[in-house]
Amino acid sequence: MNWLLHLLVAFLIGINSAASQWIVESLPGYAGTLPFKLETGYIGVGENDEVQLFYYFIESENEPTRDPLLLWLNGGPGCSAFSGLVYEIGPLAFDIENFDGSLPSFILNPYSWTKVANIIFLDYPVGTGFSYSNTSKGYASSDTKSTQHNYTFLRKWLLAHPAFIKNALYVAGDSYGGHIVPMLALQIAQGNEAGMQPIMSLKGYIIGNPVTDENKDSNEVIPYAHRMALISDEQFKLARTSCDGEYVNPDPNNVKCLFALYITEQCTKLINYAHILEPTCNFMSPRPSDSRRFQPWLVDDPVDFLSLSLSLSLSNRDELKCRTRNYLTSYVWANDESVRESLHIRKGTITAWVRCNKSLSDEYYEYDIESVVEYHQILSDRGFQALVYSGDHDMNIPYMATLKWIRKLNVSLDDEWRAWTVDGQVAGYTEKYTNKQGSLVFATVKGAGHTAPEYNPKECLEMIKRWLSVYPL
Repeated sequence: MNWLLHLLVAFLIGINSAASQWIVESLPGYAGTLPFKLETGYIGVGENDEVQLFYYFIESENEPTRDPLLLWLNGGPGCSAFSGLVYEIGPLAFDIENFDGSLPSFILNPYSWTKVANIIFLDYPVGTGFSYSNTSKGYASSDTKSTQHNYTFLRKWLLAHPAFIKNALYVAGDSYGGHIVPMLALQIAQGNEAGMQPIMSLKGYIIGNPVTDENKDSNEVIPYAHRMALISDEQFKLARTSCDGEYVNPDPNNVKCLFALYITEQCTKLINYAHILEPTCNFMSPRPSDSRRFQPWLVDDPVDFLSLSLSLSLSNRDELKCRTRNYLTSYVWANDESVRESLHIRKGTITAWVRCNKSLSDEYYEYDIESVVEYHQILSDRGFQALVYSGDHDMNIPYMATLKWIRKLNVSLDDEWRAWTVDGQVAGYTEKYTNKQGSLVFATVKGAGHTAPEYNPKECLEMIKRWLSVYPL
């Protein structure tokens, strides 16, 4: 009788979901019919479905029935999946060059990951992007709660889209999304073992510039700054010896260590942590030394973005030389009423769309899982495949921090450090580790920042294409 019960559940979920998903054939800012299949919708999760998670689903531009399915999770927590869609791996990008403050236009991204995969872009946790709760209590979230919500979302989505149940499934994400991805992947694996329907075709996971352990990730900032010639040999030696290699949460009574950290801070405080070679924009919030929690992976968009956009004109387009000012386009677009109608956003649910909801992470989100290294080990032991990549000019989450936890896993080095190339040029460096039937490929993306696809889209598409095809980078 279990199969009959599962069938009934699937049928009921399908009925409920059908009224909350729409095929979007055109969008304001793009001339004509979209050259790919876009679906938007809501799926209820949590107690009594009080949390309504919004998503964008784009079918593969290759072979949707055979290509893998990716669930994409952006970072923050609180950064909208739309950011990943238009600034990183989706088929649309804003025409930044001709943006004048009015409704921006789209151009096609030739390096979209939808060239090789079906992708669900999910606004998570609740309060992110267009996702909302019917109750004030429902906005409270955490690493574990968000993971559970995402798992419920994916189960319901697949039951409403049975054609994709047998497609190879990969959980993917970057920045703080990289913290949630292994948690969700493990929950999917455990759900499959418990016979939860539908049985998902999980093959592995993908994480970029990932948050893994906040303190240990941040502890590699000073060694990275030294390696990149941002602090001197003498300054690094002083910090390393006086702080005993521990630069996060130093002993307040260790005067030598505090002095050494002060010196290194003076050398790096004007550096753009997202990409050490790009300019630091004067409107961005400074690194708060007295805040409860510093979150380098959460870009705090300035509150004057919208007012600035109204005064933007041809004469001051040079202001857009700061990469983060490109995000103006998403604010103007997503807050336009015609856009909301085309996306089928429920009226009255979101007053002002923001790219990254910092108040959510500050006030409503509990960081209840400090490290996810154990999750990586368990997934490796169970034979799953993993791709871990880092922009090598990212000082938010230095590639050295990511390599450090990878090399502590119970895995064997299978392919030593070597260059990988695209069109005859070095695109980065890679290593491969194996454990039983599983494997973990690590790759740097040369010249990229936080996060890699935004800076080097061509190379990142080639990377994901090769990895999904089980072809060496």
